[in-house]
Amino acid sequence: MNNEQMEIKTPEYVSLQFRLAGLGSRAAAFIIDQILLGIVNLVLLILLIVTMEGMSSLPAFFSDSTMPIAIAIIAFFIINYGYFFFLEFFTGGRTLGKKLAGIRVIQENGHSITLLSSFIRNFLRLIDALPTGYFLGIILVFFHSKHKRLGDMVAGTIVVHERKSQRKKKKLTGIEKEIEARGLAKENLIIDEWTLKTFKEKDWKLLSTYTARLPQLPKAERYEMTRQIADLLLPKMGVETAEKNENELENILLVLYLHLRDEWEFEL
Repeated sequence: MNNEQMEIKTPEYVSLQFRLAGLGSRAAAFIIDQILLGIVNLVLLILLIVTMEGMSSLPAFFSDSTMPIAIAIIAFFIINYGYFFFLEFFTGGRTLGKKLAGIRVIQENGHSITLLSSFIRNFLRLIDALPTGYFLGIILVFFHSKHKRLGDMVAGTIVVHERKSQRKKKKLTGIEKEIEARGLAKENLIIDEWTLKTFKEKDWKLLSTYTARLPQLPKAERYEMTRQIADLLLPKMGVETAEKNENELENILLVLYLHLRDEWEFEL
C-alpha cells in the first residue's frame, strides 16, 4: 500500500505523480513528533512543579492561586496542537517528524497546504485520536484508498513522499544551467518561511516566466525586465533594489526562483 501512486492534473494540464505515504511512514513521523513534544511537555511539567513549590512558601493568600495551573493547561494545549498546525503551514507541510521521515502534507490538487486546511486537519486530531492511541486515525489510514485519516478527508489533504532527489537525475534546463554556471544555490539567500508565504501563485508564475526567458533576451532588454521584476518582488523580502546593480538583482531573483520552485512547481 505504501507504494501506491497518485496522479494529479493541475489547472495548467500538467500531470503530476505522487507516491502516497502509508501507515508505516506516517506512524514513524508521528512517533518522532510525539517524542519531541514529550520532551517539551516534560520541561513544562517540571517548570510547573518548581513554580508550585516556590509558591507554597508564600503566604496562604498567594499560595492557593490556580493561575500557574491554568497557564500550564493552556500552554500544553497550544504546544501539542499548535505544533502540528503551525509547522505544517509555515514549513511546507512538514513537521520535524515528517521531515525526518521524508513525507509532507499537500492539498489534494497538488498545491501547498493552506492555513485553513492545516487548521481543519489538525483540529480533527481530537476525533482521530479516539478512543485512544489514535485508533480511529490508524484504521482510516490503513483502509482508505489514499491513506487518509478523518482530518485529511475533511481538509482535502494527502500525505506524500518527498521526491527531491529525482530532480538531480533530470537533464538540466536552460535556466538551471545558467544558475549552475553562476554558482548559485538556495543557501546564498536565507528566506524565512513567513516571508516565503507572502509570495503567491501569481508571483511564482511571473518569476518562472522571467527565468525561462532570461537566457534568450538581449542584454538591454534583460536588464530592463530584471529591474521591473525586482521592483515587484524583492520589496517583499526587504531588499532595496535601487542599491543593487542588474547583475546582483538577477542573482537574487534566480535564488528566489529556487526557493519558490519547491513550493509551486510541485516537484516533490
